[in-house]
Amino acid sequence: MTRTQVFVGIDVSKAQLDMALRPEGRFSASNDEAGFAQILERLKAAPPTLVVLEATGGLEIPITGVLAAAGVPVVVVNPRQVRDFAKATGKLAKTDALDAQVLAHFAEVLRPALRPLPDAQALEALLARRRQLVEMLTAEKNRLSSAHTPVRKSLRTHIAWLERELSHTDRDLAHAIRESPVWREKDDLLQSVPGIGPVGTSTLLANLPELGTLTGKQIAALVGVAPLNRDSGTWRGKRTVWGGRAQVRAILYMSALTATRFNPVIRVFYQRLCAAGKAKKVVLTACMRKLLIILNAMMKHRTPWAQTTG
Repeated sequence: MTRTQVFVGIDVSKAQLDMALRPEGRFSASNDEAGFAQILERLKAAPPTLVVLEATGGLEIPITGVLAAAGVPVVVVNPRQVRDFAKATGKLAKTDALDAQVLAHFAEVLRPALRPLPDAQALEALLARRRQLVEMLTAEKNRLSSAHTPVRKSLRTHIAWLERELSHTDRDLAHAIRESPVWREKDDLLQSVPGIGPVGTSTLLANLPELGTLTGKQIAALVGVAPLNRDSGTWRGKRTVWGGRAQVRAILYMSALTATRFNPVIRVFYQRLCAAGKAKKVVLTACMRKLLIILNAMMKHRTPWAQTTG
């Protein structure tokens, strides 16, 4: 018999995790180590085809790490995409339980692509360290509540150190998750641009990690689509593009070619340069540069295409 596919949405708040399963099922747990264990146990009873969470400012990081390290098929998506999906399906009310149901429905209908986690062991090591720090913090705080005056200073010093270490570990964990294949917010942002598909997204994220961290001129020069001077003395040579990252340029070329037909901003830009008598090769390079600068700005400000152009 064919096993029924199970799609799960988890809405994360500071204190609680609300989980909805499709075709049916609901579950809630505390947003802590005990709750994580309960969520994993519940998912073992109904192995999911896909689990979807929203990127919600970092609260989702610990549970995402736990699920990914345990081999659960999980992705984190852009919340704007989920909100647009909710509006499109007539789900206008908003509670944590309803949000979880929308996420489960989103998982079932849109099925964001899964990719294997390259280093689950490193993720598990960070999670294990986090658990240790949380346990030590809890123990020290319990001791402080009943400690005699002579040891209170030592306990407070140790608690402060543990809190700093936990903060550092959470930061490392967040970085590991956001750079891993389960984090789809960047994919969603890039693929919201007409002309950018899954292959383009994968190439840009893998081969241009600086995207969103540099200025438009810097990213164009890095990739090799910025016109560079070829002057000597009083002689002024033709401005040309060269160097940079060939893989990124190749995918930008194909994306720009598609964008000249289907992307309204690039299409108008392309037609204007062609009407001015520019050579097709020059025009396409200019379109590549403009598309790259748009993508860079979107990544820097975490702004999807519709909002960028609206």
